[in-house]
Amino acid sequence: MPTLTLPDTNGALALFTTSPPRDFARATPPFPRVALAAAHVVADPRAEQDPWLDAKIDWDRTIAFRKHLWSLGLGVAEAMDTAQRGMGLDWAAAQQLIRLSLEAARDIPGAAIASGAGTDHLAPGPDVSVDDVIRAYEEQCEAVEAMGGRIILMASRALAKAARGPQDYVRVYDRVLSQVKQPVIIHWLGEMFDPALEGYWGNHDHMVAMETALEVIHAHAGKVDGVKISLLDDRKEILMRRRLPKGVRMYTGDDFNYAELIAGDEQGYSDALLGIFDPIAPAVGGALAALSRNDLSTFHDILAPTVPLSRHIFKAPTRFYKTGVVFMAWLNGHQDHFVMVGGQQSTRSIRHFSELFRLADTAGLLRDPDLAVARMKQLLAIHGIA
Repeated sequence: MPTLTLPDTNGALALFTTSPPRDFARATPPFPRVALAAAHVVADPRAEQDPWLDAKIDWDRTIAFRKHLWSLGLGVAEAMDTAQRGMGLDWAAAQQLIRLSLEAARDIPGAAIASGAGTDHLAPGPDVSVDDVIRAYEEQCEAVEAMGGRIILMASRALAKAARGPQDYVRVYDRVLSQVKQPVIIHWLGEMFDPALEGYWGNHDHMVAMETALEVIHAHAGKVDGVKISLLDDRKEILMRRRLPKGVRMYTGDDFNYAELIAGDEQGYSDALLGIFDPIAPAVGGALAALSRNDLSTFHDILAPTVPLSRHIFKAPTRFYKTGVVFMAWLNGHQDHFVMVGGQQSTRSIRHFSELFRLADTAGLLRDPDLAVARMKQLLAIHGIA
């Protein structure tokens, strides 16, 4: 197996030998859990642009990656924070992304897709009112539905800024949910993913905020397919899961504890809508195939080594996790460069990437070790490590 020299967590250089990739068995959906992968976008590094300001996308490679996810039996959560929504991908580009993905999905039997609708075209500010937020949500929801898409109702930075308390959240969600044509997935994105969402649902205490979210969901259970919470706290997710109305799904957004939450307990389980499913998609397909056979031993055997990898990718500052996701796509040949929208490839250090490489190898997720080593050596050389 190929070898290379990597810096360890202290910066010392050491020889590392890769392992053979793991062969993950595939199965045909439906799986016993809904599994949506929040997918990244592939930047176009050859386009004339200001890299920190422009969002130039390689649409062909971006859609090809969605087809890769569908081929493994996973669904796609489109135009979410993993696609750098609000961190380089604006609403105009998001609309193009949603349109192209929906068109591609129509040609693939069983391809599941849901798309993010939020308020990111409305800049938060002191002059933005709750009514402005409602209109912004309505505009994006109408656009997604006009394209034939299902909605993931994303958390709003503008609402977090404009709201004066829980009742403003109730008012906004009441208005939006009363108008949608199909049940939506509500997304509660924690402040660790986006600091601008601190205090969402009108309170900085997640347990108090949860009461407002549950009030909204119970009032509109027929318009809510599920709720995705991304708080990186399995206890809070389980508590909320057990209080959801019958028929409303909990989609785990916990990139630290997803294996146990998906497996579930005697009182229920979580479905999944996760950014980590983008880089570990082959393992997820294999694990869900095992779960279809009620083989929990193999399910955990496959996912257990992916958890340290996920915890590393999503380590604080968590909002920079997209860099690790795209890095994995580059190592595995899904794109021919390590360049991101907004220049976000610069948000992690070479030690971080080196540890990520080791953990991906341990999980059996470097599908072509020779290619992965060659590309890692390129990145090391840029950082002065021959």
